[in-house]
Amino acid sequence: MVRDPIASESTPSAEEICSALDDPDCREIIRNLEEPMTASELTKRCEIPQSTLYRKLEVLTDSTLLEESTEIRQDGHHASKYAIAFDEITITLDEDRSLAVQIERPARTADERLAELWSEVRKET
Repeated sequence: MVRDPIASESTPSAEEICSALDDPDCREIIRNLEEPMTASELTKRCEIPQSTLYRKLEVLTDSTLLEESTEIRQDGHHASKYAIAFDEITITLDEDRSLAVQIERPARTADERLAELWSEVRKET
């Protein structure tokens, strides 16, 4: 499974973003994701129990703060890898006094843009 927050059609609410960022375990995961990592690698680095880590990864990917991709392995045991999917988050107060969130995403590489284009072409055919 690949969950790409940039290609996602749903935008998380400010409440979802704030809830994820308010969680100490989620912040610990973000702090330790210097490069894409598997859940096993994160468990060792963050010292978070694996069952808890999987729940937190779900929260972070659902709120589009992490991108999940699949690492293809020759032995057939593929693994999900997680990477930070934002550069900056801005929370503002709208005119109607509700919170709004804006997420600045990292620039896409040429390979990522091409993969996205092919994905869109497949949807059309």
